[in-house]
Amino acid sequence: MADGEGSRRSPPRLDKVIHERARLIILAYLSSSDRPSVGFTELREKLDLSAGNLSIQLKTLEGAGYVKIVKSFVENKPNTSVSLTARGQSALNRYLKEMELLLRTLKPRSGRKD
Repeated sequence: MADGEGSRRSPPRLDKVIHERARLIILAYLSSSDRPSVGFTELREKLDLSAGNLSIQLKTLEGAGYVKIVKSFVENKPNTSVSLTARGQSALNRYLKEMELLLRTLKPRSGRKD
C-alpha cells in the first residue's frame, strides 16, 4: 500500500542522548573530522560551548559509549582528547536516518498549496 492510502508508519524514535543540540553538534564535528581525536579546547572554541557545558555533554556521550575521552599531559600541560567510537558513529548514522525519515513524512505533497 502506498503512503497516503491508509498505511501508517510509527514515528521515528530519535535517540534522546543525541537529540540535545550540543551533543548533536559534538558528534557531528567529531564524525566530520579527518583526525581520529579532537582536543577539548578545539571543540570548545569551534562549537562555541562553555568549558562547563562541553564537559557535561561529553560525560553524557561517554556514558552512552558514543565518545572516548583520554586525559594526558603534553609538555607538562593537561590535555583532553575526544574521539568518536564505532558505537557513536553508528548511533549518529541511525539518528540522521530517522531525521531524514521524519522530514520526508512532513514534506508537503506536490500540488498542495500552503
